[in-house]
Amino acid sequence: MTARYRHLGNSPFGARWCRAGCRAAILCALSLGLPALSAAQSPAASDGEPPPAKPAVAEARVERAAIALVLPLASATFGRAAEAVQSGFLAAAAAADTKPLVIAHGDGDVLDAFAKAKDAGARVIVGPLVRDDLKAVAGAGLELPPTLALNQLDEGATLPDKMHALTLAIDGEARQLARRARDGGAMTVAVIASDSPLQKRFASAFNAEWILAGGGAPVMFRFDRAPEALALLRRELARTPFDAALLAVDGGEAALAKSYVKSIPAYTSSQVNERQPREALRDLDDVVFVDIPWLVDPDAAGVAGLKHPDFPNAALARLYALGIDAFRVAQAFANGPPEKFEMDGATGRLSLDANRQFVREGRLLQFRAGEIVPAGGR
Repeated sequence: MTARYRHLGNSPFGARWCRAGCRAAILCALSLGLPALSAAQSPAASDGEPPPAKPAVAEARVERAAIALVLPLASATFGRAAEAVQSGFLAAAAAADTKPLVIAHGDGDVLDAFAKAKDAGARVIVGPLVRDDLKAVAGAGLELPPTLALNQLDEGATLPDKMHALTLAIDGEARQLARRARDGGAMTVAVIASDSPLQKRFASAFNAEWILAGGGAPVMFRFDRAPEALALLRRELARTPFDAALLAVDGGEAALAKSYVKSIPAYTSSQVNERQPREALRDLDDVVFVDIPWLVDPDAAGVAGLKHPDFPNAALARLYALGIDAFRVAQAFANGPPEKFEMDGATGRLSLDANRQFVREGRLLQFRAGEIVPAGGR
């Protein structure tokens, strides 16, 4: 069974970076593979602010280490994202009184960095962060210790033996929202999706989980800000009543998309939580989304007591939280991957599935009167 599509408008709609979307570029790129991010879209370029001071990085020399962290810290494009991950990783390591080995690499030399980690005797390697680097490592046929990748391969591709994936991919949010909508009693759903690859992926993951949970084929609507396309969207949505709607659009467009579904339950991704103006948040009343405990509940179990740096955008804060969880998982894997793994982490409730992917359950939240509150009961 596949989703039904209704094409809205003929004008092409490319990926538009709204103010919040630009700042969320790193998170989008992690969900799709970091090569999707250009240097001009990196947080360092879009924010116009100097990067925070870099934590000390160990020289890439051969020394014994239980845990090695391999990141593109020398990359002009991905260095800012790598710094955020490293900062969270080292903060968690310091709390555990552990000193991991950090190996920096640039663009195109990830295999050399992994060789250094292996030569250092690392029992666990954490990395790569960039999808193209992950493809290079996965395709090299290296004999590696348990490895925790911070990105994912293309859909359908299998991870090499001993490799596990811990990511901030948007797919998990979509699946969690689909289950929430079904548990809330919705039988029919409208999926309003923009043309960006990230939002198409978000919509696809939602549709697959919705159908798996017993729902009928979602009805797809194309979101385009062109006036004629929005007028058509209004007419099409008015023709058929729906029990719920998924807004698969960039965070800054969610309020506009929400105005077309009126009062029915609406769901969207964590991209909506990108420090938008309070006036915009009021237009999102009752919209439900998923985000990580690190951003919405600083005192949550598993993250209390850790330093909260003041990053210029939420995307970098999420990467910092990923670093925290990556260290804790690596520590648990130091004596070999456990048969079963569950943890309340900075990025959510983590569990390991049969495909060596970490399933992440975030916090269900909603907007109410311009504030973010826990999502109401079913």
